[in-house]
Amino acid sequence: MKHVLPLYSFPAPSSTFRIFSSHSLLRRSTTAITVVALFLLSSGNLLAQGVTTGGVEGVVTDEAGGPLVGASVTAVHVPSGTTYQTVARTGGVFTIPGMRVGGPYTVTASIIGYAESSEQDITVALGQDIRLDFRLSQEAIVLEALAVEAADDDVMNASRTGAATFIPQEMVQTQPSVKRTTRDLIKNDPRGDGNYAFAGRNWLYNNITLDGSYFSNPFGLDDPAPGGQTAADPVPYDAVEQVQVAIAPFDVRQSGFTGANVNTVTKSGTNTLRGGVSLYWEP
Repeated sequence: MKHVLPLYSFPAPSSTFRIFSSHSLLRRSTTAITVVALFLLSSGNLLAQGVTTGGVEGVVTDEAGGPLVGASVTAVHVPSGTTYQTVARTGGVFTIPGMRVGGPYTVTASIIGYAESSEQDITVALGQDIRLDFRLSQEAIVLEALAVEAADDDVMNASRTGAATFIPQEMVQTQPSVKRTTRDLIKNDPRGDGNYAFAGRNWLYNNITLDGSYFSNPFGLDDPAPGGQTAADPVPYDAVEQVQVAIAPFDVRQSGFTGANVNTVTKSGTNTLRGGVSLYWEP
């Protein structure tokens, strides 16, 4: 006689639930770690941003010195045609921030009932606000008798944020450089030793930025200059627009260093095709 054993369904062990719960907790922990890592990476990119622009500020008044509220002030970058515009507020004061460095710029002030006034060949410095004051005459006055007063003081003005050395485009083009590197440009600052050490502070404590990107070397495993042991700059020498060297700036946008802040900005594109040629010759 054959015996048929009945089939019984056994309940799953309770450990299975604990295993699935562990997997769920692992997935949640992995997701949380990923979110934190992405936040830290994005925060690092934000902290690495530096100052890459300049500006123009001043006052628009009439002949009697009264403020012309509502006057339109326009700045045009001649090589590219880029236009910046603002309106004079209370007291006739105007400010145009975030302008690309260099120039030349043509700045014009105008308002209905007064003759238009312009200032040409204005150069915007890196991290600075150029001072331009306009005094407008009434439209009925002949243009030949128009009197325009403007002040352009790159040293004594309220927008300065501490002692700094500026190397403009003219100096970049005319200064002799054997290796054609920015190391030769920072030698214009008398507070440095020519090898990225400023005010007696080791070069490890500098903050070096290029177009707002972080190029510092806080670990000391390489050469102090950008490019390091490759003996080459990250950008061509001819592409440098301006260089700023600041030791103790009173500017919240410049921080994270106890040595010097070496801020380099490259040239912006224009509508004209240009190029340069350099030659090394040994007798």
